[in-house]
Parts: sequence; structure tokens; C-alpha cells
Amino acid sequence: MRGILASSIGVTCAAALALPLAPPAVAGSARPAPTAEAATRAAVTNPSDVPGSTQSLPLRPLTHDRASGAAVLGLAPRAVRHFSLLGVVWDDPAARLHHSVQVRTRAAATGGWSAWQDVETHYSDHAADPGSAEADSGRVRGATAPLWVGESDGVEVRVRPEPGEPGDGPAAPSGLRLELVDPGDADTDADTGSDEEADDSAAAPPGDAVEGRTGPMTAEATAASAANAGLVRLGATEIPELDGERTRQELLTLRKGELTGEQQAKQYIGPRPAIVTRRGWGADESLRDKSFPYTGKVKAAFVHHTASGNNYTCAQAPSLIRGFYRYHVKSLGWRDIGYNFLVDKCGRIYEGRAGGVAKAVKGAHTMGFNSNTTGIAVIGSYGSKKPSSKAVKAVSRLTAWKLGLHGMNPGSKTYLTSGGGNLYGKGKKVRMNVISGHRDGFNTSCPGGKLYSKLKSVRSTAARYQGR
Repeated sequence: MRGILASSIGVTCAAALALPLAPPAVAGSARPAPTAEAATRAAVTNPSDVPGSTQSLPLRPLTHDRASGAAVLGLAPRAVRHFSLLGVVWDDPAARLHHSVQVRTRAAATGGWSAWQDVETHYSDHAADPGSAEADSGRVRGATAPLWVGESDGVEVRVRPEPGEPGDGPAAPSGLRLELVDPGDADTDADTGSDEEADDSAAAPPGDAVEGRTGPMTAEATAASAANAGLVRLGATEIPELDGERTRQELLTLRKGELTGEQQAKQYIGPRPAIVTRRGWGADESLRDKSFPYTGKVKAAFVHHTASGNNYTCAQAPSLIRGFYRYHVKSLGWRDIGYNFLVDKCGRIYEGRAGGVAKAVKGAHTMGFNSNTTGIAVIGSYGSKKPSSKAVKAVSRLTAWKLGLHGMNPGSKTYLTSGGGNLYGKGKKVRMNVISGHRDGFNTSCPGGKLYSKLKSVRSTAARYQGR
């Protein structure tokens, strides 16, 4: 997937920026648009502990592209309720958006407007397999990648035909609208100023310190936490790391009756890394489907980037993940967040799709190859920016453990059967690296060239962690 690039497209006159911006009503509401003052007052008086919300704003014709004559869709500058992540969705998940999407946002803290930013439009490859129950639910929509912009209260959008498209080229998909996601507040989401090589102390604190969640759990939250029984107590916010010996003992307990005599005599598995649970990053378990989807075993790991930009601090990572989760479920119509695991640039690992981190949970991350695999997304965009060494090490540690649970050698190859995609037809058996990049299974640039180039090192390091 192409990385999201921030670019300045032009200078808007200061007078225009000073104009009051009238926010629209939330999509689907029959009420007239409130004034900017009313919208600001509503945002201020909303309770700070809400689990999050989504504003859905239809995109309308603004003008015509001078080169092609095609309509330019979007939104004029306007005030909106606070949000931190955005994306564009449309009705038909099979339709392709042959347009560029650019946005600029107004920072809630300063009132200053950002430069224009490009939103990654190729996102359909992060999805459930064709013909699966999740893909055929009737709820799924087409979408761009999500873009993290930080807490904002104003937005402007323009959607234009891609360069080279004639005036009678592909029309924009129907039902085009902007999704503005408020991931909800959390104690650990404060800006610490940490960068990609920051110390672990700058990241969200582990264990029960994460958001201080000590209250009673809902039935859905209890089920999600119970899926990790055997690894950690019910309600835990982090699964602690283990040393090599304790990990091998745990493997014998978890896979008792499944291991061969040779595997029982010698276990090749990396030490279990610390993993922030869904309760740890603040998942609203009422959003997802109630059941957990499983697959046979984990034969391979696909590495992704979220293509959401790199302008975040490690302490904000839980907020980003809550945003991805809400965007995937409420805006795209998926059953849960698509990735099985996420890794921030400080190297902290997070549980993704519910069902248990040690189990073979079927995700929606690599269209055509979600069966018998796990999906790991490094938060950020890595087409032109190198991933941090801590993030790369975390992917190595996670794959050494996760693949070791299923007897897989990170440095070897395996056969996977395609569920259908743009590289391999349904039913095609494909020989792949046990640790592959998203682009190995689908014609996409994900996980970005800079991260993809690190996978050879990830394979050898993960194999070494397993004791091979």
C-alpha cells in the first residue's frame, strides 16, 4: 500500500481561515445544521469518558477539475465535533476509488489548520476473504485507509480524479462520505513528545496502570478476556512476558496432545513477549460481533503497516487502536478489528482481533490469505520512512512466539491456499515465506518498502529467538 504523504498544496488566505465554520448535522439526521458555536458547546459539554463516536458526512460536488472537467467532491471548511482519525467510505466494497483524497484539519488545541494531507485510497486488500461470512454479511463497505490527525474540530476534504483520468473516466463510487472517528478518552493517551526511538518509559504504562480499569466487566468484555485464560488472570490489561523456560512449559500445557514426540522433546519457540490486552487498550467490546472466528492453525504471519501516518506518540497508540477498531467495525462493517496484533513504534505489542492471542483467530488483514495465518500491523506508514528498530524487534519477538506455538520455523517456507485475490485465484496453492509481507499475497505496496525490506532480518532474528 502506498504510504500516506503529507504535502502542502497551496496557501489559503488568512481571511478565509478566520471565517466561522458551520458544521453539518451528523449523517442521517433530519435536523438543520447547528451553528459553529453550538457545535463547540456540544463538544465541550459531552462527557469525557465516552467510549467513542463516529460522525458520517456525505461528500458533495464542490467544483470541476480544470484538467479533466470531472467533478471534484468534498466538503468546504467546517467545524465538527472533536475527532482524531478519519477516512472515506462508500457503499460497494467491490468498487474502486480512482480518485485522490486530500484533507486538512483544524487542531482543537490551537485552532491552527494543517497542510493538505493525502489519504491512502487502496485499502480493499485489508479485508476478509471473498465469499466468507464476514465479507458477505451485507454490512461491508469500500474504504480508504484511516488517517490519524490528532484531536481536531474542523475539517476540509477534496476528492479529485487521479491524474491521467479523462473527464469520462471512472465515476466516484456511490455513497461517498467522510467518517470522523473519536476514539474516546483514556488516561494514557496524553502527548509525551516521544518519537519512534523513545524509551519504553514514554509508552503507555503496562499492567493495571493502563487506564486504571478496575470496575466490573460486561459479558462481552469478560468473554474477550476469558479467551486468554491460561495466560493471564481474567480482566488483566497486559499479558506479561515470560522467559524461555517458562514459555516452553506453557507450550507443553497449551498444546498437550497436539505435539509430536519430537516436538515434546525439543520445543522451538521464542520467549513470550508482553502483550497489551484489548482491555488494556480500551476496546469497547459491545461494538464487535459476539462470536470469535477461528481457523485451523497458524502456518504463516503477514506483516502490514496501518498506512495511518507517523504523526503519533507511543502514549497515543491505544487511542489509535481504538480508532482503527471503531473504523473497521462501524464504518467498514467488519466483525472486529482486522489485525490479529498491532505494534507501535516504541515496540509495544497489542492484542488485536478478539479470541485469544495464543489461538488461531481468523483475521481480516490479507484478502485471500486470512485462513491459517496471523496478521501483524506496525502502526504508521513505511513507504518512505524506516520503521523503528524497536518495532522491528517486536515483530521478530512476536512471530518467534506465535509461530512457535504452532511448530512453524520463521526462516522457512510453507504452502497456503488462496481464498481469492488479485495475485492468486481461489484454490491456488502458493509457496510463501512463513513470515511474509502483505504484498506477497496481494498486489499492494503494503507494508511499505522500508518495512518490507526488514523482513529478511525479522525471519532470521525470529528463528534465532526460537533456538534454531
